[in-house]
Amino acid sequence: MRLSLLIVLLPTIVLAQTPVPSPTATPATGPAAAPRAAAPQPTPVQADAAAGMTDEQKTIYALGLLVQRSLKTFDFDAAELEIVKRAITDATSGKPILVLDEWGPKVQPFAAERALRLTEKEKTASAAFLATAASEAGAVRTDTGIVFTELTAGSGVSPTPADSVKVHYRGTLRNGTEFDSSYARNAPIEFPLGRVIPCWTQGLQRMKVGGKARLVCPSSLAYGDAGNQDIPGGAALVFEVELLGIVAPAAN
Repeated sequence: MRLSLLIVLLPTIVLAQTPVPSPTATPATGPAAAPRAAAPQPTPVQADAAAGMTDEQKTIYALGLLVQRSLKTFDFDAAELEIVKRAITDATSGKPILVLDEWGPKVQPFAAERALRLTEKEKTASAAFLATAASEAGAVRTDTGIVFTELTAGSGVSPTPADSVKVHYRGTLRNGTEFDSSYARNAPIEFPLGRVIPCWTQGLQRMKVGGKARLVCPSSLAYGDAGNQDIPGGAALVFEVELLGIVAPAAN
């Protein structure tokens, strides 16, 4: 297989292996049975740049975005990205300087090594983020590592893992990037509290109906080292959750 073809196939390979939120909202896959948030819209400058492209050119550009998404897990620096660009150029011209059959098999273990490195970097940064969050006024760090901050006090009862609840929520990465929001969809969600990520199962039990809280979740109680295509492996997550009601005890 030529190197250029390998690069093109990388998005398919990586995306096929990436865990994504499931509509069943199991603890390993996501906080709630909700569709994905709407994709961010291009800025006016970006829209103007794309306006001069044909549909075919836009499709090719999209392919480049998929390649970049795949390469992101390799944690390349600028110099390494230049090597990738050179390989594509050399292979396209039919003059690669290396034999793919010899070096191609090394790509997968290299990818695993780099993905682990990226996860460890994220876990280190997330640990510092959690420590900072725990030092903020009103924050309480639980025995399991969740940083809980009550934003609005509720006056109702607290749910148990056996209950189904109705909530509004917004989820962001530690850098503020939003990856999901029921507010953006203008549609609160309902789910069994015992069937979501542990951070939600534990955190919402500290709330009362009508209340709103901020949950900063360690990765071990969220998406773990695997992450998904929107959430890096090892990432601490921030959720603002509004407990609208306890719908009914969850069915057995």
